[in-house]
Amino acid sequence: MSREIALEPLTAEAFAPYGDVIETRGEPSFQINAGMCDRFHDLARVDFDGEGTRIGISAGRGRPYALPYDLTMVERHPYGSQAFLPMSEDPFMVIVAAEEAGTPGQPRAFLTNGRQGVNYLRGIWHGVLTPLGRTADFVIVDRIPTAGNLEEHHYDAPWRIVEA
Repeated sequence: MSREIALEPLTAEAFAPYGDVIETRGEPSFQINAGMCDRFHDLARVDFDGEGTRIGISAGRGRPYALPYDLTMVERHPYGSQAFLPMSEDPFMVIVAAEEAGTPGQPRAFLTNGRQGVNYLRGIWHGVLTPLGRTADFVIVDRIPTAGNLEEHHYDAPWRIVEA
């Protein structure tokens, strides 16, 4: 038996407890490159711990998922934040869950507008990279080395994510 979750539009306000929405909205912070580039400054709280660790920039190619989607597993990274920035304008799904007594509670599912990225805060339970419709490439910013920085939780019953 699955439980349903309706997709919500991704907004900075709704996503704030879980991390940051990364997008060029509003006015730029300032200009750089002799006025030829508008910089939207400091859009995500990149956070990691541990001596000998560093921030890495990687790329990922996600295979598409279809709706409805049965969510059976979420993961988290206890030693560092993790950001996903789309390299196309294709919307993707963002799934998060607040912790309740040491395990993830009821998930929330957001749909990006295709121009938004996300930064999951350290220790936030989240779903896997979930493009919709077609294969999509992403820039990934996270802690290097990644070893030991992954915990998974498998739900006893799936959560079915549906269009709102």
